[in-house]
Formats: sequence, C-alpha cells, structure tokens
Amino acid sequence: SHDMNVRAVERLNLETALRRALEREEFVLHYQPQADMKTGKVVGAEALIRWQHPEKGLISPATFIPVAEESGLIAPIGEWVLATACAQGQAWTQDGHDKLRIAVNLSVRQINRGLAKAVGATVASNHFDPQRLELEITESLLMHNVEETIAALKGLNDLGAQISIDDFGTGYSSLSYLRRLPIDAVKIDRSFVRDLGSSRDAAAIAAAIIAMAKSLQIRVIAEGVESYDQLNALLRSMAQWSS
Repeated sequence: SHDMNVRAVERLNLETALRRALEREEFVLHYQPQADMKTGKVVGAEALIRWQHPEKGLISPATFIPVAEESGLIAPIGEWVLATACAQGQAWTQDGHDKLRIAVNLSVRQINRGLAKAVGATVASNHFDPQRLELEITESLLMHNVEETIAALKGLNDLGAQISIDDFGTGYSSLSYLRRLPIDAVKIDRSFVRDLGSSRDAAAIAAAIIAMAKSLQIRVIAEGVESYDQLNALLRSMAQWSS
C-alpha cells in the first residue's frame, strides 16, 4: 500500500542517515547524575546518547535506537558510547573526581561471549578503571538467550565492571536468575518512581524492590526522582528496611 511504502522509505532514509551520523560524529552523550540518598552527593552518572542532527536538531534515542537495533548499527554505536563514556570518566578522574561511576547501557546485540574482552580493551585504551564502570541491561534482556547472557555478564564481572538491571519490575524475568547473575544493582523503573507521591501501589512496589535488593545485598537506584514527595517516599522505604 501507499502508506507501507512511505514508512519503508522513511525507515531506509533514517538508517542511511544513521550510518552517516556515526561517520560524521553527530552523536553526543549527556550525563544524568546519580546521587547518594543518604548524603545527597553525586556518586555516578549515566551516559545517555543523543543525535545532534545537522538539520533536525537534537533527536531523542526513542526515535533512532529501534532502527539501529534492527539494522545492526547498534553494535558500532554502542562501542562508540562505551569508548566516549570511558574517556569522559578518565577526564573527570584527572579533574579530581576519581570515585564517580559511569553507567552505560548495553544492547541485546552486544551481549556475546566476546563482550568482556571488548570492554576490557576499551577501558584499557582509555586508562579507565573498570571497577568504576557500570553496565546496564534491561530486565527483558535477561530472558534473551539466558545462558549466553549469564556467561557474558560473568565475564564482565571478572573484569571488575559492575552490572545493573534497568527498568526493574516491568519485564518478565524469573527472580531465580538473580541468584545466578553477578548483579550489583537494580534500577526501580521511572514509571513507579513517577507515582510514588500519589500511589500506594507504586510505593508498595518500590518498597518491595528495596527489601529484595537489601536481602540480596545489592544496590538500588531510583530512576527519575524529580520531586520531594518522591524522594521522601523512597527515604521512608529505605528507612523501613535499614535494619
């Protein structure tokens, strides 16, 4: 149909532009700070990719990441993100911020048995401490080729990198995998955090995730805290399970 043809042409144009964007260095990273709830101090930053299109301006990853995934371009883009984030982390180290963690998202196409070797080479070439690198995978990614994912994450853990589960509570992963995976942190999904100040259900889910994480002795990251109501709700849940 005409509509299908239009969509196909638009997708092809976007894929072509993506290839050129990588060659022309049109991608940029923004860094979202991560703060310790007890002290309020910034302890890390998550690298978030944006596309600085020469004609359309700043493009959200929600627009181009699905096409990058389907076309296979996510692999070289992911390599660029990791290298750029490690270089920035080392630059901050030289400025005296030698304890900041840098979080980088991993795509399903990057999960393979050679991942640890590739990450090791990247951190080494940028003189960045792998123990300050946190690699994020979405909860749904855990269910994609489970055994290979476990092997890849264990390789990263041996390297010294930390592993966190993004969007926790929204996927369909089995909790039994948390015992087998070398997980250092879980991230409470933004959809739960957004409703913390107004929804008992969201507060209950957040409290349950915090309780589970504390029992497993792993860190909890709440994504998208933007109000005092949300912060106070998290502090109450944290205090409830502090013992």
